[in-house]
Amino acid sequence: MPAEDVYNRISVLRAERGISRKDLAAALGVHYQTIGYLERGEYSPSLFLALRIAEYFDVPLEVVFSLRPFPRLGSGRTG
Repeated sequence: MPAEDVYNRISVLRAERGISRKDLAAALGVHYQTIGYLERGEYSPSLFLALRIAEYFDVPLEVVFSLRPFPRLGSGRTG
């Protein structure tokens, strides 16, 4: 049976917008530790919570969550 890993970019989206875990948690109505669990992949959100996170960041769900690891940002670029 394949693992049910869900990958996310929550920490990247938070960092881009300067939003703390506590601020995001308050906006979503969850405990701030839940955000940490989500970011580390220790917890997969319900569909409802996943949709609320995407809506909060005003991006499509696929920008936040994926069944495959996201490519590293900046890979392939020379600097």
